Amino acid sequence: MGYFNDMDTQNGKNWKYLAPKPGSSYKQLFIKGRKIAARTLYGAFMSEESPQTPEEIAEDWDVPLDAVLEAIAYCQTDPPEVREDIARAEALERKLILENAHYYFPGVEEVRARLQSEENKSSNP
Repeated sequence: MGYFNDMDTQNGKNWKYLAPKPGSSYKQLFIKGRKIAARTLYGAFMSEESPQTPEEIAEDWDVPLDAVLEAIAYCQTDPPEVREDIARAEALERKLILENAHYYFPGVEEVRARLQSEENKSSNP
């Protein structure tokens, strides 16, 4: 699977516009030569609040329409590497919230209390 090949293979499919991001710990596919995860474009397409057409996404992100369509097709396969990346990111976020008192975002106190409660319940069944 080469970064500069015309077609990359992942999940048994050939992708013209998608490839792993070199040097990244993420396993999901990105638009080749760009720092845009396929999942990001798919999120714009599937947004509950303001879904965009593939044409709008292509224009907004300055990528070929075929790249957007390929990103959507890839994400619709529910690739395990995307789920794994999300799980890893959520675990890191959870650890930061629970272990770093200086980690802040609006509402962090409530989230920290909920996570601590969940941890207590799981350790004391």
